[in-house]
Amino acid sequence: MEEKPVSVRDKMPLQSLLSSRSFDPIQAESAQSDRKTFEQLRQECLDKGVLFEDPDFPACDSSLYYSQSVPVQIQWKRPPEICKDPKFIVGDADRTDICQGQLGDCWLLAAIASLTLKKDIMARVVPRNQDFDYKYAGIFHFQFWQHNKWLDVVVDDRLPTVRNNLIMLHSASNNEFWSALMEKAYAKLNGSYEALKGGSTMEAMEDFTGGVGETYETKSAPENLFLIMKKALDRGSMMGCSIDITSSAESEAKTSTGLVKGHAYSITGVDEVSFRGQKVKMVRIRNPWGQVEWNGPWSDNSREWNYVDSAEKSRLQQNSSDDGEFWMEFEDFKKNYDKVEICNMTPDALSDDTMYKWTINTFEGNWIRGSTAGGCRNYIDTFWTNPQFKLELKDADDNHHLCSVVIALMQKNRRKLRKEGLDLETIGFAMYQAPDDDDHMGKDFFRYNASKARSRTYINMREVAERFSLPPGKYLLVPTTFQPHQEADFLIRIFSEKKAGAVEMGTTVDADLPDPPMPSPPEEETSEEKSLRRLFEQLAGSDNAISVRELQQMLNGVLSRRKEIKFDGLSLSTCHSIINLMDVDNTGKLEFQEFKVFWEKMKKWIMLFLAFDTDRSGKMSSYELRNALKAAGMQLNNRLLQLVGLRFADDDYEIDFDDYLTCIVRLENMFRVFQALDTSNKGKVNMNIMQFLMLSMNV
Repeated sequence: MEEKPVSVRDKMPLQSLLSSRSFDPIQAESAQSDRKTFEQLRQECLDKGVLFEDPDFPACDSSLYYSQSVPVQIQWKRPPEICKDPKFIVGDADRTDICQGQLGDCWLLAAIASLTLKKDIMARVVPRNQDFDYKYAGIFHFQFWQHNKWLDVVVDDRLPTVRNNLIMLHSASNNEFWSALMEKAYAKLNGSYEALKGGSTMEAMEDFTGGVGETYETKSAPENLFLIMKKALDRGSMMGCSIDITSSAESEAKTSTGLVKGHAYSITGVDEVSFRGQKVKMVRIRNPWGQVEWNGPWSDNSREWNYVDSAEKSRLQQNSSDDGEFWMEFEDFKKNYDKVEICNMTPDALSDDTMYKWTINTFEGNWIRGSTAGGCRNYIDTFWTNPQFKLELKDADDNHHLCSVVIALMQKNRRKLRKEGLDLETIGFAMYQAPDDDDHMGKDFFRYNASKARSRTYINMREVAERFSLPPGKYLLVPTTFQPHQEADFLIRIFSEKKAGAVEMGTTVDADLPDPPMPSPPEEETSEEKSLRRLFEQLAGSDNAISVRELQQMLNGVLSRRKEIKFDGLSLSTCHSIINLMDVDNTGKLEFQEFKVFWEKMKKWIMLFLAFDTDRSGKMSSYELRNALKAAGMQLNNRLLQLVGLRFADDDYEIDFDDYLTCIVRLENMFRVFQALDTSNKGKVNMNIMQFLMLSMNV
C-alpha cells in the first residue's frame, strides 16, 4: 500500500501524541550554557548586589522575533518596575491566571491551564522557592521535560511591555507574574517567543509532565468516551480539545455559538448534573483567551441552570462571569468539537481499570541525507537505509495472549530550527516481523515482506505514536520521514507491559580483510601484468619505484582506457592513500610487486563500483555505500556511514569513482592499522575503533 502524507494544515490544529515516562522526581539538568544552576546564579547575583541578566536569552528583539522586526516600541521591564507590590503567585496558581497576549500560542496556554489543576506536577514545573522579596535577584526558574530528560531553565525577569502593560501571556491579577515568566522560560527553551506560534496542546502537556498521550476523534469515538475522559481526569491526566479547520482562512474564526475554530481549549472538568430528574453528562472547557465562550445550552447564563440547585452549582464551580470557562452538555461537545487530546501520566489504557508497570526502551538517531534519510516505503530503493531497531516481545500480557506496546517517534528541536527556515518534517514508522539475522536489513527484505503494524498516517507533527497489541515475537521497527533526503534528529520510545529487548541494528564496525595473495613471479605474469610492467618501468626512476605523481599518471592512463568507468582522473589525495595502503617497506613509493597486489584489489573494487552504478552514469548512489563496503569486507555503523556520506557524496547524493576509491582505500588502510595495533583482538587501542576511524578519515 502506498503511504500518503497528512499535513497538520489539513487536520488543524491538533493531533494526539504518545510520549514518555511518567512523572518522577529525577533531578533536572541545568539548561544554561555554562551549566550553572539556579541556586548558583542567584547566589552570585546576591553576593554582587546585582540583578540577573540572562546572557543566553537577552532582553532584545531577537528573543522576540526571528522573521520580522518588532512591530511596536517594546520596553523590557522587571515586575517591580511595572507595579508596586509584585508577587510570583497570588494566593494559589489557577487557570484564571492565564490570559493570552499578542502571541499565537493558545496551544501552550491551554496546556498551562490544565497544568494548574495538577498541583503535584505544577510544583515541579513551577518551583515555589522564588519570589520578589526573600532572596530576590531578578532570576527565576522552571522545569520542562525535553527528549527524555528534565531541564531546569532559568530566566531573568525582564518582560516585554508596551506602555507599562505586558504584551505576552499575563495573569488576570496585575501584580502576579508566574505565568508570564513561565512563558518566557518556554520561549527560551525553544529559541524565541515567535517560535511558540502554532502548535499542539499535547506538545506542551508532554513537556510539562513527561506523560503519555492519546487522541480521540469525537465523531468516531468509542461509546465510552465520556467515561474515558472522566477516568483521565480522575487519574490526573491533562486534556485539551479543538475544532478542525479546512483552510487557514478559518483559523480562529468565531462560530455563531461562540466557539473558535482552529483554537486550542483546555478541558477542566467532566461531571454529571441532576436536571429535571435525570443525570446529564457535562464537560467544562476553558478558552485561554480568558473570554469568548459557548452561548448554547448550559452556557453561563442559560436557563438550564435555573433548574439546578445552588449546592450543585457550587460543586461544579459554575459562575456567570465572562472568564473564558463554560460548561457544555457532552452530546453538544461531541457535535461541536472534533478532537480530544489526553496526556496521561503512564501508558495505561483508559479503556479499562487495570494499572500496569510499564518498561521503556529509548533510542536516539538521525536521518542524514545521502546515507540514512531513506524516506517511507514508497521509496523502496532507499527505504531500507533508514535506521532500524529490533524489538523482541517475549511474554504476553497477564491474562492475555498478546503483548501491549506503545511506539512513540519524536523529531527533536524543530521549533528552534524555525529561524533557520526549517520546520516539522512529515514522519511515521512501520514494523515488520524480524528475522533472526542481527544485521541491518537490505532492500530485498522490505520488497518481499509486508509490515505487521505501522503508524496510522505520516504527518508533520512533533511526535507520531500508536498503541498496538502484537503476538510475542521479534519485530523490526523502521522510523522514517515521508520523503527521502529530509534531515532530522529523532527520539524513539518503546513502552511495553512486560520487559522487552530492543537494540539498534547495524551498529557493528568491523572488517574481514584477508591478507592479499603473494604477487606472481615475473616469469608467471599474465599479459595484462606484462603490459602494466612496461608502463610502470617507463615511469619509474632508477630505484624501480613510482612516486605519488607517477602513480597518478599511470592509473589515469590505464583507467581512461576502460570505457565502463567514467571519471575525470584520480586526485593526488587518492594516490597518497593508495601508497599509504600498499607501501609495505615505508619508502613513500610503490615498487612493481606492490603495485601488482594493489591492481588485484583495484579490479575487485572496480567490479563492485560497476555493480552499484545501476544506471551506468559513472556514479553510485551514496545510499548504496553500506552494501558496497560490505561487499569489500568492511562494515560501518550508521554514525560512520553518515559521516562518510557527508564527506564523499555530492549534492545529488552520488559518489563518483575517484571519491569511491579514496573512501575504500582509506577505510581499508585504517582498518589494517587498527588491527595491527589491537594486539588484544578486543577492538580497543586506547580509543575504540569508531573514534579511531573518525579521526583517521578526517571527516
